[in-house]
Amino acid sequence: MKIDSLKLLNFRSYSSIILNFNPNINIIYGLNGHGKTNIVEAIYALSLTKSFRTNNDSLMIMRGKNVSKIEANINCKNEINNYQLILQNHEKKLKINDIKVNKLSDYISNMFMILFNPDDLRIIKDSPALRRKLLNIELSQLDKNYVLYLNGYNKILKQRNIYLKEMNINGNLSKNYLNIMTEKLVDYGLKIFELRKKFLDNIKESIGENYYKIFGSGKLSISYISDYSLSKKEILSKYNSNLKKDMFLGKTSFGIHRDDINFMLDDFLLKECGSEGQQKNAIIAFKLSEVEIVNKIKGYYPILIFDDLSSELDKNKINNILGMLSKKVQTFITTTNIDYFSDEMLSVAKLIKVVDSQVEV
Repeated sequence: MKIDSLKLLNFRSYSSIILNFNPNINIIYGLNGHGKTNIVEAIYALSLTKSFRTNNDSLMIMRGKNVSKIEANINCKNEINNYQLILQNHEKKLKINDIKVNKLSDYISNMFMILFNPDDLRIIKDSPALRRKLLNIELSQLDKNYVLYLNGYNKILKQRNIYLKEMNINGNLSKNYLNIMTEKLVDYGLKIFELRKKFLDNIKESIGENYYKIFGSGKLSISYISDYSLSKKEILSKYNSNLKKDMFLGKTSFGIHRDDINFMLDDFLLKECGSEGQQKNAIIAFKLSEVEIVNKIKGYYPILIFDDLSSELDKNKINNILGMLSKKVQTFITTTNIDYFSDEMLSVAKLIKVVDSQVEV
């Protein structure tokens, strides 16, 4: 998958711009605050319909304007399609080849974007919710059914929690209704579990090797922690045994919404014992492991974005990473200093200089 061209209208600091890209490496460079990240944010938003910098979509619209548009021609399997994301009046409109797409799952499953940026350090350091978010983003792009399963699970989970609170207040409410909701919750949860497990099993196969190739030392591994690594009968039994506690708490204390990933380096829990550098390196190795998985499942390579890469790694590690990537992988890198890249890398890359949201190629 490659982006041939990108057109922005009233997006962040860009009133109107058209960019053409290299099918391999694109290095977007310039001083901080001049608009480099706005370009890769637009690429990411076009794929996943949301920003990696904010949860407020209106912030992506240029100040003083009421509509913003991101448009790109994307070449996938030698077929070029036009994708559009339009932000207006707190609404999103999605189009493929000028045809409106109503279902989010039908849209995002057509592309696959992998992002690394400085905030990814939080994935290991912070709560399990961020690690689940990582799984949800990646799997939503891999399988459009995943979005449906996740939405179904979350909807029933919310309803179940409300009913648990009502049962705690009014003890004569029907337990049969609760059992029906629990059964549906488990059915969705098992489907999510299987997709997460399969994905992480594939990551396990290469994450250690990738980490070592880039950084030269250390044995990295991951493990999937889930309440659903049981039979359906055992899972339903757990819900039943937790009923009194859940009624008291007013929430479901067991389920797929508690999943986690453990990152281990040399048999130590990276969250507790690893340095910030090792934690960043682990996330990069994780995301690089996705590249071949996506190609195997989707039949094309994903698009990679490294935002502010040179602030995270030294010159040797940066060139190790880029050297590992297939020439079939289109990569976008933002940086303040192109001296971090080898002469060989610079000779094959497209250099895009950004000064006050003006682009020089």
